[in-house]
Amino acid sequence: MNQLFIELYLDEDVDVTIATLLRARGFQTVTTQEAGQTSNDDARQLAYAISRQMTLLTHNRVDFERLAEAYFNSGKHHDGIIIDVRRPPFEILRRLLVILNTIAADEMKDQLRYI
Repeated sequence: MNQLFIELYLDEDVDVTIATLLRARGFQTVTTQEAGQTSNDDARQLAYAISRQMTLLTHNRVDFERLAEAYFNSGKHHDGIIIDVRRPPFEILRRLLVILNTIAADEMKDQLRYI
């Protein structure tokens, strides 16, 4: 079944306030803390997001660019990675909403986006 709306998994370094702001707008969001995944390495965080068909949101550009490249080179797939530099939560929300309101979940497959 095709999934229309992107569901987000927030990496451990992302402010949990963003999850609250997204949920208030009707978006499905899970934090690392809620999922019981704190202290797992980046590869496990991405694997968890994939297992739930969720797009991962992170501030960790270097490691997740490397992981996305490794997935691409090995023919493995993920449900998207969104990388953001650290900003106030409402600014991150504003930038995220551009993606969430214009891109379907299926279009995020194997994508690496920057906001």
